[in-house]
Amino acid sequence: MIRITGGKFKQKKLASINDFVRPTSSLKREAFFSIIESYAVKNSIELYKNKIFLDLFAGIGTMGLEAISRGMSEVVFFENNIEVLKILRKNCLSICNNNQFKIYEEDLIDSKLEIEFKNISVVYIDPPYTKYNLTKLLENLSNNIKNTSIIGLETSVKDNIVIPENYNLLQKKTYGKTIIYFFKLF
Repeated sequence: MIRITGGKFKQKKLASINDFVRPTSSLKREAFFSIIESYAVKNSIELYKNKIFLDLFAGIGTMGLEAISRGMSEVVFFENNIEVLKILRKNCLSICNNNQFKIYEEDLIDSKLEIEFKNISVVYIDPPYTKYNLTKLLENLSNNIKNTSIIGLETSVKDNIVIPENYNLLQKKTYGKTIIYFFKLF
């Protein structure tokens, strides 16, 4: 069972689906938000008020909905699996107001990410492990987001990730077979 771990909707259950997704565990979600909140405080960055969380390869929406619960104003989801999208919509409607979320049904590997990036403070990327070469996606992101945005990338320890030169690695955390990278642009 998947529950929100912090904020206004702490302990609220989320619907899930057994196929196609690998929701980010509560341990990783708590650690992720603790790390980005600490970084934001130390660097005087506003993460939540009037800000947007960009959830790429969103699955059932666990990370983006966690961000809403913790005070994020809006979340933008990208997901392209039809079955998973049904659960994502259901979860959004159980937690968000209609103006707090947008869902793009798009394959990110071929996407140009044609959205408004102005108020995005956090980007979370959680692709299917070892399936995609993410370099092009990371380059597209770096052409659009502001250098104050924090980027989280969850991968398998087996993924061979080539990080573009303009990404500054803030921190790297390993959780069993998973690595979460924390970046900002130079």
